Amino acid sequence: MEVEESKLRPRPSFSVVPKIEETDSKYKQLILTLPKEEGWAPFVLRKYYDFWFSEPHFPGLFVMQEVFKPRSDDVIVASFMKSGTTWLKALTFSVMHRDKYTFSSHPLLKLNPHDCVPIIEHHYATQDEQYLQTLPNPRVLGTHLSYSMLPESIKTSTCKIVYICREPKDVLVSLWHMYSRFDWLKKTPSFNQAFNLFCEGRVPYGPVWEHVVEYYTKSLINSPVKILILKYEEMLKDPIDGVMRLANFIGCPFSQEEMKNGMVDEIVKLCSFNKLKDLDVNKNGVGNLTNSYFFRKAIAGDWQNYMTPEMANKLDEITKEKFRPSGFTY
Repeated sequence: MEVEESKLRPRPSFSVVPKIEETDSKYKQLILTLPKEEGWAPFVLRKYYDFWFSEPHFPGLFVMQEVFKPRSDDVIVASFMKSGTTWLKALTFSVMHRDKYTFSSHPLLKLNPHDCVPIIEHHYATQDEQYLQTLPNPRVLGTHLSYSMLPESIKTSTCKIVYICREPKDVLVSLWHMYSRFDWLKKTPSFNQAFNLFCEGRVPYGPVWEHVVEYYTKSLINSPVKILILKYEEMLKDPIDGVMRLANFIGCPFSQEEMKNGMVDEIVKLCSFNKLKDLDVNKNGVGNLTNSYFFRKAIAGDWQNYMTPEMANKLDEITKEKFRPSGFTY
């Protein structure tokens, strides 16, 4: 079935997420008993099992865990925030649907990648989950949830998960910059405050290390759901190789003719940082979250402009300690 562009639309604004006071009593009492973090105000976080989530998103998360039904050919783009999500969504959508659109009239020229690849839990949080059912097969969906927080229906399905991860120091810098650009926030943590919260794992969807390790360890075992691990820094160095690996994994490898005609290069060009950032749609916004927030530098090593050697060493040591049992490295 062809993807109908009319089915795609801008994502719902964060401003429509119900406040905790409006939450169904079925979940409200549980949410209010969870450990609390207010350092990212006004995004009050609560800790559920091992991870921190924005307080108003919990009802949607619980409903999603209970009722979400994946399709066998779904491809899910998973990531920790600010790890290359926007780029990977654009690439995955373009690879999956390359036979449906021309490069001169592609949906990515008129819609943000987060509109083409909707975040599952966000649509449940905004009570807009029915939209996901209107998308024709094969769907490309997104999530920032850790593997353990995914619905069991996904873990036991035959859909594929593509997970991208990034050096934690750059993740922190990128995340802090995004929050600092929210001019509607009454309070933004200083970089030092954000650094300390990040080191303690007290960050939306965090801790980052457990997030990465869960997907990495699950990718090593034989299970119904298959997981491909991509590293942001490797993708930056060789995007052609990354796109080839991505296409092979999701079951739509490039033909010799496509290779000869430069299809891979065209996809990489369409989804490049400079191309997407300069589009009018990515200079505008949705509610109180403008699309420009998703585009800053798209480089590796920017952390050196913000961290002292002592800070970098501290975060490196935490990262080594957290990753050592799994054998994962950058």
